[in-house]
Amino acid sequence: MLHDPALSAILRALADPTRRALWERLAAGEANVATLTRGSGVTQGAVSQHLRVLRDSGLVAERPAGRQVFYRADPAALAPLGGWMAQYRAFWRESLTALGPVLDEIGKETTR
Repeated sequence: MLHDPALSAILRALADPTRRALWERLAAGEANVATLTRGSGVTQGAVSQHLRVLRDSGLVAERPAGRQVFYRADPAALAPLGGWMAQYRAFWRESLTALGPVLDEIGKETTR
């Protein structure tokens, strides 16, 4: 999983705060570029470019409707990210379990 191209594309796409904000808006419901541009603080061209990156990474799907294109988030596309994070869940569980006795010892020392 270290060199998973899908995971790399997702991480690259979500690394940008504007793309994360667009994805979050689309997670709430379908929208077109004009709607996404309003209140975004960036130009319509920039929104289109960000949407292309999100689409190319698989995070966003599009639906043409006449002259407009509507975009929606695809939460299932986050699966590679979830899998990557799951690898570290065991690490944190073990680390936090090991931390318990250390905190207990510190607590005993401060009450002496």
